[in-house]
Amino acid sequence: MIKVDLHRAKLIAHDKRREARTLEFAPLDIKATIPSEATAAEAARQAVRDKYATMQTAIDAATTTDEIKAAMP
Repeated sequence: MIKVDLHRAKLIAHDKRREARTLEFAPLDIKATIPSEATAAEAARQAVRDKYATMQTAIDAATTTDEIKAAMP
């Protein structure tokens, strides 16, 4: 029987979440430095932050690996 270390699974999920978040932020970081696009870029960055904060909460609250998988992008 295979046992899964739930704590370790959550750590891995958070690492993958951070990688995905970084990829989504990359183009927005550039746009945020352009004065004419800065306001829209910051709004988009906040939407990304909110999305991944919700995902983080779901991963932290997960009690099974299936719940962790469901929380991932």
